[in-house]
Amino acid sequence: MNDATRQLIRAIHDSPPRAMFAAAGAGSQALADLLGVPGASRTLLEALIPYAADSFDEFLGGAPEQYVADETGRLMAGRALARARHLRELELWSPIGLACTATIVTDRPKKGEHRAHVAAWTPERLRAYTLYLEKGARDRAGEEGMVSGLILNALAEASGLAERLALPLGAGDRQSAETYDFAAPAGQLARGEITRFGIEPDGRVRLDAGPGAVLSGSFNPLHTGHTQLAETAEALLGRPVAFEVSAVNVDKPPLEPAVLLDRLCQFAGRYPVFAGRAPTFVEKSRLYPGAVFVVGFDTAARIIHPRYYGDSEAAMRAALAEMRDRGNRFLVAGREGDDGGFHELSELAIPEGFAGLFTAIPARTFRNDLSSTEIRAALRAEAMKE
Repeated sequence: MNDATRQLIRAIHDSPPRAMFAAAGAGSQALADLLGVPGASRTLLEALIPYAADSFDEFLGGAPEQYVADETGRLMAGRALARARHLRELELWSPIGLACTATIVTDRPKKGEHRAHVAAWTPERLRAYTLYLEKGARDRAGEEGMVSGLILNALAEASGLAERLALPLGAGDRQSAETYDFAAPAGQLARGEITRFGIEPDGRVRLDAGPGAVLSGSFNPLHTGHTQLAETAEALLGRPVAFEVSAVNVDKPPLEPAVLLDRLCQFAGRYPVFAGRAPTFVEKSRLYPGAVFVVGFDTAARIIHPRYYGDSEAAMRAALAEMRDRGNRFLVAGREGDDGGFHELSELAIPEGFAGLFTAIPARTFRNDLSSTEIRAALRAEAMKE
């Protein structure tokens, strides 16, 4: 390791963020260098080298269209960020998802270009880098050194550092980078300049048409009850289900942009997610016309209760009619109540004329009694023990 690399890594170790790192095809030298400088535990949460296709697919949650591609690198970084955020639990440091997918010199000739796709995803932004290396200009160690240097530079930038390693690019090499900004739309949402925005699993920001099916909530935290419900709804509807983090709620203060961005980290690399300013479902209907809303029993009960419409039966019916006329409907999952019983849609007295607005998810198809409140309480109790 040269002095410049050692100095950069020391600065990375002294910076606040902590990272989960995943690399395939190249990048092992970057990991070795990070571990070779004292203080690595202040930077690395964990590292994964998913070389085999089965390991790679399991990490991503499915096989990518192409293993060495810009989109795949971003998906890997998203999965790494979600993992880093999960490992953080109740601590306050900022997470980084760092990833590399590459194809470089090996023991057999390769038809395609030698290249690496590196990405660093933080709550505020995703920075994706592509490096093409001239074939025959370097041996395996030389190409590995170039890719690892790029990885360390990406980590340094994500950590807020100005220092960079000088990469000796040749005439036949080329490097590019692209930034996906999440902080800007989050700020616009908080100021009321936009009403919603979305983030695709690969980091692309969506300001255009909304999803066809939506599972909305605070997701504090996201858990398997949410993801299994979304998967069940997708199977029943035959269309993708996007999550929506409610930035503005009826009974709670609006989420600050930093809090909202932190919640959105949980979906990175795996699930499409939107953030919206609509606190009620009739307002969500205006944001997502024609969408199916996936809800639980308790939410469905509130949707048809006049109490949530200023104790006005007429206002409740007008809201239901507006949602129906806009093409929205509700897919309702059963849920365990405070009384310990499991309650389903059939128990609700749907107002006359609106039965077609609600469809039940049978308990035999889906049941998960996890509670975000209970999960948060368990995390706090665990933190107090430490």
